[in-house]
Amino acid sequence: MSSLHWYQRNFFQTLIRERQVRFGFVVTTLVLIFALVGPLLVPFEPTALIGMTYGPPEGKSFLGYDYIGHDVWSRVLAGGASIIWMTLAASLVALIIGSSLGILAAFARNKIDQFVTWLTDVFMAFPDLILVLLIVSMLGREPWLIVLTVSIAFIPGVVRLARSVALNLVEQEYIEAARILGYSKTYILFREILPNMLTPLLIHLGVMLTWAVGMLSGLAFLGYGVAPPAADWGLMINENRAGLLVQPWAVFAPVILIALFALGTNVLAEGVGRAAARIEEK
Repeated sequence: MSSLHWYQRNFFQTLIRERQVRFGFVVTTLVLIFALVGPLLVPFEPTALIGMTYGPPEGKSFLGYDYIGHDVWSRVLAGGASIIWMTLAASLVALIIGSSLGILAAFARNKIDQFVTWLTDVFMAFPDLILVLLIVSMLGREPWLIVLTVSIAFIPGVVRLARSVALNLVEQEYIEAARILGYSKTYILFREILPNMLTPLLIHLGVMLTWAVGMLSGLAFLGYGVAPPAADWGLMINENRAGLLVQPWAVFAPVILIALFALGTNVLAEGVGRAAARIEEK
């Protein structure tokens, strides 16, 4: 058995045994299922005005009504799909583009490397939230544009991570041996480099999921996210904060779900990191 296959087998076995990984995976999966299945289970149309302003829980509306009479439970069920898909899309786009640029820079080691590093440093000089707010305020708040903007804010961090890991890997003896044996760059990249980069990139993906859900919720709270009257967890917090003392569930329910998703992804990423550290110690 090759060292790579041994590492992969032991890594997944260690993942399963890691308590943090199991806890984070369960919490994240439950929130994802809730967000994906929720729109199919809404008792009322999320945009329908069916009750009194900040009305108390009653009947099927067991979380009460919001600031203009929407059913809170229906909007909670329907409001997770947008923020979850945007979080996943922004993180994955940043991971794919950032890791590709980082590997390219590590392999090139010339003006391309210098240019990618310089461009990364320029973008990292801007705080993420300010950069996103600047772009969205100028170009609009379409969901695809928000996803692209958030991913742009995350790409520099991925580039630096991928470049650092790839630079370390290309100096390894087994990579030099593969070159001497005449293997193509494509073979070396996909069979030797990328498999050994997956662990740090997956850990960073989990961290980005935590950052992305927080940033997208913050954008919606500030009025730069999904436009009303659409149901969105971040938007619900902003819409109903004035009635927090009267009808707290309109704010607490989306806050709890956002916090659970952030907690789950963060714990999962930390658990994967612990598992990788244990493997390296062996």
